[in-house]
Amino acid sequence: MTLPLIIYRSLRQHALSTFITAGSIALACGLLMTVWMVKTQSQTAFTQTNAGFDAVLGARGSKLQLVLNAIFHLEASSGNLAYADYEAIKRHPAVKVAIPIAVGDNVRGFRLVGTVPELFETVEYAPGKKYVLGPGGKIFTPDAKEAVAGSFAAERLGLKVGDTFHPFHGLAFDANNQHPDVYTLTGILAPTNTPADRVVWIPLKGLQTMSGHDARAATDVSAVLIQLRSPSAGFMLDMMYNKQGNRLTLAYPVGAIIADLFSKISWFDQVLALVAYLVALVAAGSVLASIYNSMSARQRDLAILRALGARRRTIFGAVVAEAAVIGALGAVAGYAVYFGLLLGVANVIRVQTGVVIDVAARLPILWICPLGMIGLCALGGVVPALKAYRTPVAETLAPLS
Repeated sequence: MTLPLIIYRSLRQHALSTFITAGSIALACGLLMTVWMVKTQSQTAFTQTNAGFDAVLGARGSKLQLVLNAIFHLEASSGNLAYADYEAIKRHPAVKVAIPIAVGDNVRGFRLVGTVPELFETVEYAPGKKYVLGPGGKIFTPDAKEAVAGSFAAERLGLKVGDTFHPFHGLAFDANNQHPDVYTLTGILAPTNTPADRVVWIPLKGLQTMSGHDARAATDVSAVLIQLRSPSAGFMLDMMYNKQGNRLTLAYPVGAIIADLFSKISWFDQVLALVAYLVALVAAGSVLASIYNSMSARQRDLAILRALGARRRTIFGAVVAEAAVIGALGAVAGYAVYFGLLLGVANVIRVQTGVVIDVAARLPILWICPLGMIGLCALGGVVPALKAYRTPVAETLAPLS
């Protein structure tokens, strides 16, 4: 019990420096785990979110903007395409399902999207998962002023089945741009943990013909969501629309386009990771400085232990173990920092995009990082341990006068 007792008494004697050092370690460990988890989880969540569609057809422009607008409901539309273009792609033998959407309005900040009932009746937004309505709900009638709300939008807007609301013009909420049209909520979708949760859905015709909209574009659509019969069909349509044509854009495959976005902003993750690594190094340096600076006060105690029979390697091990224990205390506290940061970031991502990050995921970083931090702190304790190892017993215990 000599070694644990030595460590315990030393930590208690230097409680303030131990607390401060362990706190910096907790910050470094928690930040590093959060950065890694957010990067990994968000990339996985975004690249696997496609609302059940393989491709998106829209006006000529950026593929990324088209996907963000039609799948994630984040960007503005790059333009409209004629209803005839939708009918043409729908009839194409390579296309299994084609769902038109129209955007341009909002309900107090939540996007209003016009579409057709087939989206909720036939499409699987994820393998084996179809949209499900909550109790008492039904899909809107195509020719009626009715709506279906995503679970998150309904919760935040305080809407329930049977309530009515006014749409507002534009994607950004402005109380001065209210439409006179009144819609009745006929259903609320069960949570899907996808961007669809943040949308209020109405009939396609309703958004096209809403008062205040350009009558000349009354039959246009913003984009067409497409399910293909085979992967090879995507390359064929890509050739037809993107390489041979110059009027429309086909975004295919959806996951690859989002993955390309993450590759372009990977520098941001690297900067955050670098900050976390620097904090970790500073924390390890704090362990070294804290223990090393206390060596002068400890020399007489260490010399007494040596005189009582403690071996040099016991003293050396005690100092290194003390540094490791401080690292372990910080690593344990780092989990609290990690969960706090991750829950906050995950909530922001959900509110802004509708994409849900699995905060309960267990990745190797959650044990590699704490163990690495403990090892780094133990390494930082080697220098003061060597000083303790070399403490001269006779000189240290000699009378001062």
